[in-house]
Amino acid sequence: MTDFRFRYLLVGYGNIGAKRKAVLGPRCIATVDPLNAAADFRTPQECAPDRYDAAVLAVPNDVKVELIQYFLERGKAVLVEKPLLLEPETADTLAAIAARTGAIWYTAYNFRFEPGVLALKRRLDAGELGRVYRTRLFYGNGTAGTIAGTWRDTGFGVLEDMASHLIDLTGYLFGKIGCDFEVWDRRSHELKVVDHCVLATTDHEVVIECSFLSWKNRWLIDVVGERGSIEMNGLTKWGGSELIVRRRRLPSGPPEETREAVTGPDPTWAADLHHFESEAIAGRTSRDNDVWITRTVMQAAAAGPE
Repeated sequence: MTDFRFRYLLVGYGNIGAKRKAVLGPRCIATVDPLNAAADFRTPQECAPDRYDAAVLAVPNDVKVELIQYFLERGKAVLVEKPLLLEPETADTLAAIAARTGAIWYTAYNFRFEPGVLALKRRLDAGELGRVYRTRLFYGNGTAGTIAGTWRDTGFGVLEDMASHLIDLTGYLFGKIGCDFEVWDRRSHELKVVDHCVLATTDHEVVIECSFLSWKNRWLIDVVGERGSIEMNGLTKWGGSELIVRRRRLPSGPPEETREAVTGPDPTWAADLHHFESEAIAGRTSRDNDVWITRTVMQAAAAGPE
């Protein structure tokens, strides 16, 4: 599943950039990084635009908009590593350039393409649970100690790093794109930035929790409905995930249970590149999703210290 249509210029040759380059293989024609001596160029301007069709931005947030504008103006589609924090006015400026040049930007939230997430979406879309009563999503790791004192201990912390993924899935899985969230908890236990948060949609149907203080890597989606529940544990990047489907027994009793396990390697990096190419060909940007996630992150960050 790596037969990509486009030729790519990779901007940002760090950890995430290296993962993208490995997936792209020969479709990555060059790399750009001002600090990594292994990169082919220091700036995008050094690479002739006719050598590539699209760019991948695996760069810090503060340079993303300028780079997106540079590539859109040259008719190059842009895949942006999440998150892309955009105020509506900036998003409108980028959208106007995209409409004029025919190029698009797309912010990648690769967890959409986890096998367990895709299986959960198929079951939800088919109405297997009937009316969904409540959902909890948790994403955590124990990286606070490695973040402290680094550049990552600035900005919005776990809100932009992890919660952005779960906000995106709230829209993707449950059709709640654009909804508002309440801040139930927001803490800075060990970091200057937020290192633990709990947010909920205003209807309280979806609760998301993220933490840099989960000493074991953990991912959970638990959906409860009138006909049963579906639980997803783990990610393929950590070695494997499992989807547990429980069918309600009426009037009560132990549910019928089935389990679907998936092991690595992680298929999400290639899958969302293919999706990006489809969006680019169709001319669709991620504007609305970007603005919604930005608004949610900013509002949670401004909620005040707990």
